[in-house]
Amino acid sequence: MSEFGSLESRVRKKSLLDKVMTAEDCVKFFESGMDLGWSGFTPAGYPKMVPIALADHVEKNNLQGKLKFNLFIGASVGAETEDRWATLDMIDRRWPYQTGKNIAKGINTGKIRMGDKHLSLFAQDLGYGFYTPKIDIAIIEVSAITEDGGLVPTSSCGVIGEILMIADKIIIEVNTGQPSFEGLHDCLTPLTPPNREPMLINKADDRIGTTSFPCDSDKIIAVVESNLRDKGRAFAGADDTSEAIAGHIMNFFSEEVAAGRLPENLLPLQSGVGSIANAVVGGLANGPFKNLTVFTEVLQDTMLDFLDSGKLEYASACSLSLSEEEGFPRFFANWDKYADKVIMRPLSVSNAPEPIRRLGCIAMNITFNSPK
Repeated sequence: MSEFGSLESRVRKKSLLDKVMTAEDCVKFFESGMDLGWSGFTPAGYPKMVPIALADHVEKNNLQGKLKFNLFIGASVGAETEDRWATLDMIDRRWPYQTGKNIAKGINTGKIRMGDKHLSLFAQDLGYGFYTPKIDIAIIEVSAITEDGGLVPTSSCGVIGEILMIADKIIIEVNTGQPSFEGLHDCLTPLTPPNREPMLINKADDRIGTTSFPCDSDKIIAVVESNLRDKGRAFAGADDTSEAIAGHIMNFFSEEVAAGRLPENLLPLQSGVGSIANAVVGGLANGPFKNLTVFTEVLQDTMLDFLDSGKLEYASACSLSLSEEEGFPRFFANWDKYADKVIMRPLSVSNAPEPIRRLGCIAMNITFNSPK
């Protein structure tokens, strides 16, 4: 048992405890050429135990280039998983967005066939079966399994719902090495047209789904306990240039409020990823604006400063893209302070153009800055 509870306490559908096995025992389920779907979005909420065990198996048995898979993941995930897979020539196709030196090298040299797409459309098309009619094996990291078999994600929602729609078999990694995230998610898998319903989100804290994703337990072939935390993403601190950019944006907001084009608490904010984004969010934490909300894709470390300032009332995102050594420990240590001010949504909702446009989100997109 970890300090955050036991596997038995997290798996509340007790019949699934009969399927508990080690990550190494799961290697037998995989064959070259399979289509795999992983949870995760940015380096948060991704499976670790089974992908690492597969990489170890390939390395130990000199199977580089002989055990290759097609990966479908919401966005980039931890370097210890897919980027290591790239070094071992374990990836044939990869959709969509990703980062990592080795996987980028594989793509640029033609060893990895990579396709990109607007992320909300990727989620939709994955569920339609556009890329593959079925996912052979889904590997999903969860905080808990509910009494009715629902899957409670960890630090991101990604495209879990769409993966489960077309998954043939499912491996669940139950992460007991961190607190359970149960209650932080707004899980929804949009129906396909003509049955799709509007996303009735009128403010950042509106909920339209449930706290877990429904799952057919008969498809679950293994339950693996994990105690590995997300590697997260750390960026360089703000420099004079990024601070100056933040200052210009604060001045722009002030002028728009004075002109009557923005309300005093602005509109829901969307911030990009990187050190400039961190500086802008830091400027907001120290700025004159109050009662602010965020409707964005990822929450970075400075969002915690923003929440601590008392000026940010609520934040909606697809993922907690916090740093491994500072951000996640800080979030866990102050759980009661942050948990009721944060909601995580699926990619198909967080990145959907309709609610973003209707909410009037102020989008501050930034060129990606390399991590330290």
